[in-house]
Amino acid sequence: MTARQPCPSAPGPLEDYAAEFDVLFSMLGQRRSFREYLTGLLLPRDRNKTLTALAGAEPLTQAQTAAVQRLQYLLAEAAWDAELVTARRIALLMADRLTAPHAEGVLVIDDTGDRKDGSATAHVARQYLGSVGKIDNGIVAVTSLWADARCYYPLHVEPYTLAARLAKGKSDPAFRTKPVIARELIGRAREAGIPFRAVVADSFYGENGELEETLVRDAVPYVLGRKANLGHWASAEEAHTFHEAARRLRRSSWTTVVRRFADGHRETWWAAELTIAGYRPSGRVRAVVATTDRAALPPLSTWYLTTNCSRQDAPLAAIVRLYGLRVWVEEGYKRVKHELGWADFQGRSDRAIRRHWALVSCAFSFCWWHEGRSNDDGDPTAQGSSLLHGASRASTPTKPPAPSQVRKPARGENRLRETSRRRPSNRLRHSLASRTAPRAGMARPVAMAHALLAGVVDGAPSAGSHRAHRERQGRPRSQSLSPMLTNYR
Repeated sequence: MTARQPCPSAPGPLEDYAAEFDVLFSMLGQRRSFREYLTGLLLPRDRNKTLTALAGAEPLTQAQTAAVQRLQYLLAEAAWDAELVTARRIALLMADRLTAPHAEGVLVIDDTGDRKDGSATAHVARQYLGSVGKIDNGIVAVTSLWADARCYYPLHVEPYTLAARLAKGKSDPAFRTKPVIARELIGRAREAGIPFRAVVADSFYGENGELEETLVRDAVPYVLGRKANLGHWASAEEAHTFHEAARRLRRSSWTTVVRRFADGHRETWWAAELTIAGYRPSGRVRAVVATTDRAALPPLSTWYLTTNCSRQDAPLAAIVRLYGLRVWVEEGYKRVKHELGWADFQGRSDRAIRRHWALVSCAFSFCWWHEGRSNDDGDPTAQGSSLLHGASRASTPTKPPAPSQVRKPARGENRLRETSRRRPSNRLRHSLASRTAPRAGMARPVAMAHALLAGVVDGAPSAGSHRAHRERQGRPRSQSLSPMLTNYR
């Protein structure tokens, strides 16, 4: 058998991670493009992470260069299976003691939408996009994410195709509603051996009776959000909405719940069992309300939930804790969209889109993978990594790669890149490293990518021009919002 040709190394520790996937790529060009794609995704964002941006090329004048075309071929035509890459990524997460899923975590189901022009791209249509809060032209995907109090990472993703795009509409065999896709993603997580305490989803999925019935029938524990004022059948003297049922509670019915947040602070909430529309505290399925103010029941900080977890196995405090972990899916959307270019793909086919999302998930998971190896000699939950918490060691950037690790440009490529490549200033490199300091205990794996690659950016594709950097410096830095006010879907 002919030995495989050696592949040019990726920058720094990314090479060890990329090598774990080499068995899934049969050609040298595929392995090299896989490394280049991940490197481009992890570099600091100066513009949308299109193929030209990932290759460090100008959008128009250098769109036909070999580096850009290699990445285009990887997405559109190369013979590799995105599902196998996803399975391998999840296997690496499960094997790492820092990210290994356990039975106290949750499986979060949600959907996310992004604007996309035209109608030639697969799955793109006029539909509701959670990221903009209205109907617009774009693409929607249903996702699953595993999370606990320390970390979170994406599992599977499936695009949603509007019935109007299918030949036979809703009667087309290929049509699946979002709750149906959600059931499939739950099944895929269970087949992959992902343990979790409960499936968690917002009211869009909680109001789907078929999904809830399936979870009850399959004995899959869940905590689902419900709408406050959606009417349910009841006799005249009984409550018809979850909000009305909560209003009728006596003060003595409420239980104090102390919520502990990742940044170290605590909040006092109140929770209570509800009796409404067949839900009973001692029934097979329970209804729960949790709020910061039991008198006012503020909409932004009041949850109405249903769960099939028994009172013995999951008291009110446990139900509130489990649903509180759902916020990580919003944080995850923020990272993959703002930092890793989730919606910046350049490809119209279904296969190209799925492959881009698989590669973005690999880039996200790499940050946790490297963090796990940084803590191999100590407690995996310790908050001491120089990459995840780079501000404390910002004056000691990551060592650049050896010259042999840096890919040499092809003949004639130097001249094309000289006009666009700029060496980042020391000030920029320092800001990239210092930007990674999270709040105490905050799980922000993608934040460490800036510090991780700041020291090797000289040997990687160009991050952009000085002009783009100057324009970005003038913008105010975005601040993290309250989980109740964020909407990155």
